Amino acid sequence: MGKAPVFYSEIGKKARDLLTKDYTYDHKFVVATTTQSGLAFTSNAVKRGEALLADVTTSFKNKNITADVKVDTKSNIITTITVDEFAPGAKSIFSFTIPDHNSGKLELQYRQDYAAITGKVGLTPSPIVEATGVVGSDGFAVGGELAFDTASGNITKYSAGLNVIKPDFNASLTLADKGDTLKASYLHTVSPVSRTTVAAEIMHKISKNENTFTVGGLYELDVLTTVKARLNSHGKVAALLQHEWRPKSLVTISGEVDTKALEKAAKMGLAISLKP
Repeated sequence: MGKAPVFYSEIGKKARDLLTKDYTYDHKFVVATTTQSGLAFTSNAVKRGEALLADVTTSFKNKNITADVKVDTKSNIITTITVDEFAPGAKSIFSFTIPDHNSGKLELQYRQDYAAITGKVGLTPSPIVEATGVVGSDGFAVGGELAFDTASGNITKYSAGLNVIKPDFNASLTLADKGDTLKASYLHTVSPVSRTTVAAEIMHKISKNENTFTVGGLYELDVLTTVKARLNSHGKVAALLQHEWRPKSLVTISGEVDTKALEKAAKMGLAISLKP
């Protein structure tokens, strides 16, 4: 019995998301709207210190083709065209940024019962070629990634990892940064009813003989309110409160304190997301 494995980028993603996703120490405001014709608009505004960054994304989907165009405050136009299921299990993603004429990229993804592979190439005369591959089934997957610079003839990136996924836990082990970083993560669902989940991640830098350890958890106060917290080996404690005050619309308050430098002000952030 086969079950399609995850893509390589998804190895360890569940634990990583619990420990990092939705934590923000800026002021962020997101508004999304959708027209009757299916055209979707998403506006983002972020106040980071004294700087104000903003962008507007337009998304349109017709059958299996999705086109996204984002314009930001730096006058960049980022376009992404996705063709889903152009062949069974296959997807293509074409992206480019104006005015950067060297930004064009083409990515192909393919997933079937026992394998998931991706390939990405820059649309330049001497591109960087990237590839990932994962094989597995029934909750176990092993794979790797590789990047090759055709201009210099050098391998610029390689890593390997494995992932074990079961109904109540998710464990992964990766060797990245050309074999210099060893990372292990574990996520465990304590109570499906309250969505109580705990996660831990340890990262060892081989060349520096340094370890970084992070633990965190998630608890659902009610069906609309979630709290998360984390602590790492550098003494930084963070927490967030997220409330869905209307369907798909969220308000998130997060903060972080450095216990090794209590004289410094705590970081605080607020994110508001309005969606139809």
